[in-house]
Amino acid sequence: MRPRNLLTTALLFAALTLTGAAHAQQLAKRLILKDGSYQLATQWEVKGDRVRYYSAERGEWEDVPNSMVDWDATDKFTREREAGKPAPEAVQLDKELEAEKKQDEARSPHVVPGLQLPEDGGVVILDTFENQPQLVELQQSGGEVNKNTKGNILRAAINPIASSRQNIEIPGLHAKVQAHATLPSIYVRDDQRDQPIATAAPSSSPASKTRDEELPWDRFRIVRMQTKQGKRIAGDIKIALYGKVSQEQKLVPTKSSQLSGNWIKLTPAAPLEPGEYAVVEMLGKEGMNLYVWDFGVNPTAPANPMAWKPDPSAGQAKPEQPKDLERRN
Repeated sequence: MRPRNLLTTALLFAALTLTGAAHAQQLAKRLILKDGSYQLATQWEVKGDRVRYYSAERGEWEDVPNSMVDWDATDKFTREREAGKPAPEAVQLDKELEAEKKQDEARSPHVVPGLQLPEDGGVVILDTFENQPQLVELQQSGGEVNKNTKGNILRAAINPIASSRQNIEIPGLHAKVQAHATLPSIYVRDDQRDQPIATAAPSSSPASKTRDEELPWDRFRIVRMQTKQGKRIAGDIKIALYGKVSQEQKLVPTKSSQLSGNWIKLTPAAPLEPGEYAVVEMLGKEGMNLYVWDFGVNPTAPANPMAWKPDPSAGQAKPEQPKDLERRN
């Protein structure tokens, strides 16, 4: 016989051996011992003071003292298996899987059946495209402060009590993500509540203040942006001559609610008109975070290429209902 044929025969024999062993274990019963352990056996018989059994794992006859066998437990397991009752290991595995599922659901709630918030957090928008709910991640964009120095100097020179003005601008006329639904829901995971604030504009308070009263859970807002000269303006910063800083934004009335897993849900109080918007973070006395999450509303826009769609195999998990604690902005 050629070497190649010998190798093929050997592999076939090994495969048949493994298959037979696996089949034997599936058909095996449990010979349960009094110490709680057990032997997988396809059959056994009592020989005097010893029990002789055929091991399904090792494929050979073995024996143990009869006094070590827990016959009540062995008979009970055999009856339950014949009645179709799952094995204890399967029951325990089901419990562990259910616990993991609950932990996963608590950290990443479902917003609609089959569509779950991402494990890694972030900011996502719940959109509807062609009658299908979709989640789309919003990327954070850096708002550039356009210091209109010439205008500010002229105004300050003409009217000493006038405030100088600086625009918070986002490059480009349109955001990459365009929502098709006019009443989208936005989900923000608030994992960075206690991180220090880096002040990007002059401030009258220290930048290291991060107490809960300064950074409440409902500090996220939706603003309507203006488009001008190839840019989107998210807000204005006013700096008075005596140093006081204030910021102005065109805030959209929204309802904020808390979900599990540090998630916050923002819902506009009324349908949004087509245009450009952004989710902004209000930092108390520090003003507004210059890094915003921009998006647009355009019912006729093409599909968002990176949208997450419902998973039919995920079952029909019900979306989490927001907690009673809500704020309207």
